[in-house]
Amino acid sequence: MTERTPLPTPGAFWASLPVPALLVEVGGTVVEVNPAAETFLNLSTRSLKGQSLFERVHIDAPMEEAMARVQVNQSPLVINDVEITTGERAPVHCRLQIAPMQDHRDLLMLLITPREIADRLGRQAAVKTAAKSAIGMAEMLAHEIKNPLAGISGAAQLLAMNLSPEDRELSDLIVEETRRIVKLLEQVEQFGNLRPPDRRVVNIHDALDRARRSAIVGFARDMTIVEDYDPSLPATFADPDQLMQVFLNLIKNAAEASGPDGGVIRLRTFYDLSLRLRHKDGSGSPLALQVEIIDDGPGLPPEIAANVFEPFVSGRENGTGLGLALVSKIISDHDGWISVDSAPGKTVFRVSLPMAPKHSRLTGE
Repeated sequence: MTERTPLPTPGAFWASLPVPALLVEVGGTVVEVNPAAETFLNLSTRSLKGQSLFERVHIDAPMEEAMARVQVNQSPLVINDVEITTGERAPVHCRLQIAPMQDHRDLLMLLITPREIADRLGRQAAVKTAAKSAIGMAEMLAHEIKNPLAGISGAAQLLAMNLSPEDRELSDLIVEETRRIVKLLEQVEQFGNLRPPDRRVVNIHDALDRARRSAIVGFARDMTIVEDYDPSLPATFADPDQLMQVFLNLIKNAAEASGPDGGVIRLRTFYDLSLRLRHKDGSGSPLALQVEIIDDGPGLPPEIAANVFEPFVSGRENGTGLGLALVSKIISDHDGWISVDSAPGKTVFRVSLPMAPKHSRLTGE
């Protein structure tokens, strides 16, 4: 008699899966259920374990046939647009993935992704792919386009010297528009050529203060900037210039959102150990240092809120859509996280960063 391999014991990774997941024997008996599946099915693990999946959950697909095929072929199978319900709620259109478990030929994993989430993930992947292609093409063209633009601008300025005041308005318009295009191309080049961060121990409040002082003498001169800092906040490990650039871009974004009549921007820092960044290997690191840039503007347009950190996504008429994408890239390079919560009258951009390693805090390196 062949000894059966012990069933796998779910760990932290299983519990942290963001989509509903179940471990099921080929015959249909439920072995394990993750928290997301409990919520999705509105059934507890205790009420499902040891029970027949087909008796507790209705799945509008030939499940016995599909599961048997996965077991025989030992390769995953995806069933799109399947309705799933427990009978207590209306059926939900989902994408169902059935995958074999290594070393457990009679055990399968079922991953359930509601169609709304699956569609959104697909759209986000398409946006990212298109954005990367567009950025690459723009980088190649930027340098070549800037040279003739400089010639056009110079020629327009020379012509203006011998023109009447009425005609000079047209030449000034040419100069102004060529400068605007050059500025856009420089932003594209900056996005594509961002150097790796030169990280060192940085006081977050120093970087915020540099950005604030720069903002109030320029684009935020009509704004009221309120500081709400936690003075006990420890240092982070970052490139001070890039961190200052992040805060400056976010303050500028807040100022532009408030409009020409001004408004209030609140800079808030605090300590929160509950947020952890999960890495590809399953490990996690705490992002305890929180910085929030809060404005009282009208909020982000709903149609772009989910993709606001993607290149070329902008809610302003003449926006390039590169400012927040650059911010996101810098924060990612610093092993941090950025998020946004927006509603009319209050938009909060939160930057979450790791603390500086202890040895760095001692040596200052």
